[in-house]
Amino acid sequence: MARAKLFTRPFKHNTAAGPKKTAKQPREAAPGARGWPGRGGGMAQLVPSVKEYRGTTVQVCGLWPFSSGASSPMIGIPLGRHEETQATVCCDPISWFQRARLISNPSAFILGKPGLGKSTVVRRMFIGLSAQGVHPLILGDLKGEHVKAVKALNGQVIRLGRGVGYLNILDPGQAVEAAQILEDNGHPEDAARVRADAHGRRLTMVVSLITISRNSPPTDQEQTILDRALRILDERFDGVPVLKDLLDVIVSAPDELRQVALDRGDKSVYLRETRALEATLLGLTGGGKLGEIFSRHTSEPMVRDRAVVFDVSSIDETETDLQAAVLLACWSYGFGTVNVANALADAGLEPRRNYFVVLDELWRALRAGKGMVDRVDALTRLNRSVGVGQIMISHTMSDLLALPAEEDRMKARGFVERSGMVICGGLPASEMPQLTSAIPLSRQEQQKLICWQDPPAWDSRGVDVEPPGRGKFLIKVGGRPGIPVQVGLTSLEKGPEGINDTNAKWSTTSKALLEPAARALPSEGASE
Repeated sequence: MARAKLFTRPFKHNTAAGPKKTAKQPREAAPGARGWPGRGGGMAQLVPSVKEYRGTTVQVCGLWPFSSGASSPMIGIPLGRHEETQATVCCDPISWFQRARLISNPSAFILGKPGLGKSTVVRRMFIGLSAQGVHPLILGDLKGEHVKAVKALNGQVIRLGRGVGYLNILDPGQAVEAAQILEDNGHPEDAARVRADAHGRRLTMVVSLITISRNSPPTDQEQTILDRALRILDERFDGVPVLKDLLDVIVSAPDELRQVALDRGDKSVYLRETRALEATLLGLTGGGKLGEIFSRHTSEPMVRDRAVVFDVSSIDETETDLQAAVLLACWSYGFGTVNVANALADAGLEPRRNYFVVLDELWRALRAGKGMVDRVDALTRLNRSVGVGQIMISHTMSDLLALPAEEDRMKARGFVERSGMVICGGLPASEMPQLTSAIPLSRQEQQKLICWQDPPAWDSRGVDVEPPGRGKFLIKVGGRPGIPVQVGLTSLEKGPEGINDTNAKWSTTSKALLEPAARALPSEGASE
């Protein structure tokens, strides 16, 4: 093995008369940034930049010792490049759970200020997963951002809103048909489970709508009356019922409901116990602040063999209660379809299908009323045994923790803590204490997130200047160091006609403003 020589400067002892001076010890020379200094050292005057190439282990195995391993996983949907090493970053919750074994459950949570690209990351993930056979389910698109992408995937677009489309929360969906298929093929226990799951989801949705309408949950006795009324409705009603049919059952006061209401033979007691419940259901069927979206039959049933998006962009931003109610209804309807598909696949009657569920604007549903966190928690607890990946999207931790009850705040923070991975965009400094209480972040990672939320530089020329943090995200898995990634867009995603154009309504105006000024109008009295 070759050994480097140490260049030292010789020293002499002072032998002349006079006071003796302490001899200086020899100092070992060290190479600088450009090599060994001095004559014969070979110090370079200019260090050229070295080209970087990327290849597989088999391709670069002969380039020792100038090859190094990738600093980020290469399994999953390609998102972009590592901000520091420029290595390719591949990431999605299903691939990291199923193939890479990097996370314990196929779920993710995205946090970031508006306009920094959260929807773009989600779109990139579900487009890539769709190519791998995973069906995306966007259960509530409040801005219509994912409609183009789902159409490009030949998926189903279900529009909901006032006068646009209706979703019957008492519709069991495909559960009745699936239960009959299971019974006909010798699976009575699976059929019973499908029916029980459909009943539970319908009851949960009725209770959720009443909670949003009243801003408080119904009493225990009212929930028991609703449960028994739904069972009576299933036994006696021929076809698919609506909320008006449920109200008629309660008003008719059958003996089964009077026993549950504990009226002791006095009908006035029953009327007193059900008066508030009837008033709330009457408001849900006849209009009110939740409109008539849930009072009619489902306008377009959901399929289970392709991508689906519920477009609810026609609902105004100011109708927060209606938005929360529609989101919960879409989530319940979508999860019910997933359970039906799993039951048929477990029985060997259909091929196994995996789904990627997108839950956008989570904070809207959480703020709808007391007890809504429990409803959302019951709907979103899909574990790895169900074969479903999910991703939840919100702006900040403050949105999740801005709840009046302490137990609700703890449960909302658990949504982030239970996620397999947390993807953070630009966030303000005030969010760091709350975020670090849920996931560990180093000081450098916190500073990176704070810098990414800065606004763009001032530019008076009118050119498109992006914020410094647009498209930049930090992928965190447990206590591991975060992976900073710059999301790269393809030609199909860029431009005014791309699937990522969320400002389509402004494109025509921008073109008109950039055109030269029109010719001056003719003066008064001039001939045209």
